[in-house]
Amino acid sequence: MTTPPTAAPANIPAEADPDKAPSLLDGAQSLELTPAVCNLRYWLHAVPHGTLRSGVLGHAANVRPLDVVREPGPLNSALTRELAYRSVAEEKATRAIGHLTALAPDNDCMEFYATQLIDEARHAMVFRSHLLELGVQHHELTDTVARLAATDREQILVPLENLGLRVLRDERDFIGGVLVLTVLVEGVLAPAAELSERKWRIFDPAAADIERGAAVDEIRHLTVGSAIVRDHLRANPGDKERLLELIREGYALWAKLPTTEQLTRREDLFQQGIERHGDLLGDYEIWPGRRLSDTTARERIETGQDWAARLQRTRLAYMGLEEAI
Repeated sequence: MTTPPTAAPANIPAEADPDKAPSLLDGAQSLELTPAVCNLRYWLHAVPHGTLRSGVLGHAANVRPLDVVREPGPLNSALTRELAYRSVAEEKATRAIGHLTALAPDNDCMEFYATQLIDEARHAMVFRSHLLELGVQHHELTDTVARLAATDREQILVPLENLGLRVLRDERDFIGGVLVLTVLVEGVLAPAAELSERKWRIFDPAAADIERGAAVDEIRHLTVGSAIVRDHLRANPGDKERLLELIREGYALWAKLPTTEQLTRREDLFQQGIERHGDLLGDYEIWPGRRLSDTTARERIETGQDWAARLQRTRLAYMGLEEAI
């Protein structure tokens, strides 16, 4: 017999409590957190007792995907491809953040990026682990992830990784690395996680809870990263043009990546799932006033892209880099 997760202690910061934290979009645009606040002491208290109180795998043991997601079909195909890609992306982020931790100019930044490294490694682990709940055999897990994510890994993740490693490993540029991670990686990918949480809520509540937990972490990552860049520019205004040029380079790279094609493949599969099993969705709304069962693949993609653009505009303005918009 399983028991529901206990309530978070009263002194857990609201942004670290999945029941109280804002959505990723709202939190990443409105909250202000710094590395001095989100240091190792903060993480050791807030994350295990708040974000992870339902379990290290991101959901309670009695929260399970519906059979229509576990069985072979378009929903299973859409979600397994998404999870494989996300697990590889988080693994690459983990390895890159090791360079940020080593380059951190003070203890607060070092401790913060050490905790983000653990966060991203856990995300990769829970995305992989959920594939097992969707029918992937344990002995086939590594090969399945590699196969499902192969094309997107080479066409999307490797070019982004190369940019990040050039800045972090080769140039040893801490602030440039923070900017790449905050604006060009998490700032673009995070809204897709928000959309994923909402669209899987009925078909696979476990996957939605996993995404929610990851989103709570990403709120902290985005806001602290933005504060680091903002404070750097206040102290070093002459570095602004160099950072603007780095953002422009990153945006030019993104424009060449086949991200829309990737999203279209997954959303087309999800749409087939809606057409077959839309009755299970009832009147569930993916956003206020719009039933998920009435949405189209194109509408969901465009909405996610609009969210990403809005988030980037807000974060860049906060950092003092609004000229990049």
